[in-house]
Amino acid sequence: MIYTALPDDKQHRLPFYLAMEEYIARSLPADDYFFMWQVEPTVIFGRNQLINAEIDIDYCRNNNIQMYRRKSGGGCVYADKSNIMLSYITPNSNVNFTFNKYMLMVEHVLQKLGIDAKSTGRNDILIDGKKVSGNAFYHLPERSIVHGTMLYDTDVEKMALSTTPSDAKLKSKGVESVRQHVTTLNKYINLSIDDFKHHVRHNLCTDTITLDEKAVQTIKAIEQEYLSDEFIYGRNPAYTVIQHERIEGVGEFDMRIEVKNNTIRKMNILGDYFPVGDIDHGLLRYFEGIPYNADAMLAAIENVIPENIIMNLRKEQLNNLIKKLF
Repeated sequence: MIYTALPDDKQHRLPFYLAMEEYIARSLPADDYFFMWQVEPTVIFGRNQLINAEIDIDYCRNNNIQMYRRKSGGGCVYADKSNIMLSYITPNSNVNFTFNKYMLMVEHVLQKLGIDAKSTGRNDILIDGKKVSGNAFYHLPERSIVHGTMLYDTDVEKMALSTTPSDAKLKSKGVESVRQHVTTLNKYINLSIDDFKHHVRHNLCTDTITLDEKAVQTIKAIEQEYLSDEFIYGRNPAYTVIQHERIEGVGEFDMRIEVKNNTIRKMNILGDYFPVGDIDHGLLRYFEGIPYNADAMLAAIENVIPENIIMNLRKEQLNNLIKKLF
């Protein structure tokens, strides 16, 4: 694997590094690439999440915590300078295989330090049953991108106050607060954060490339999409039907449907699930223009294979989500 470095040590905003992932995926020769990065206090939420439902916006603004959206699925996370962000870009287009491979790589790096780290659930790495790393992924043409957090000595109080996970999610994890289900690496190792980063790089990468200034300017151009208000806040029309459900091992779902004259005009599915396919064209488009009733909606997706669109979602579970609308 090739470690990808920048030409200087300049600090960037979080979207720059997301754009850097895209640049690597779209511009560099097919290979496995990896890099690490750190940012000032920032909350980053998933592609299909509503910012108002996931973030205490007033708290973030009052405490100089930046807020950005990413293109991968999954839930909302907090990052600061004591949190290490990991990015992995690979030509393997099998998203499930790539994600599992990455999780095992990170797990093994921690275990080499004598830490009893275990990947579990959809996207977490745990130590002593507590989350130390959360991860997400998305797919570009002929490339897969996986990225995640590594909590070294993160400000857990700010993490708890800036993010607002739902009661359902907290209950499903059997905890009462963020403090009770996360931990930090500095409790288990004597390495400094820089020494830990050196350990990760040494164990995962066998080569290094350094991007030039031209590449940096291209990355900054890609970054502009992530900085737009439309991308960060999204456009959320008034829906006439809203249904919330949680499916264990799959994620949370907010099904939102705009209905007029008993016909579905538009449908969206928000939440912290992981898309592995094109949800708009592979699922949602089948509902537009059909009668708003269970039989019509179930018939519209008769030939849809949900596992190819949303990670771990079975056909029976999708059908049950639709039935619960009525």
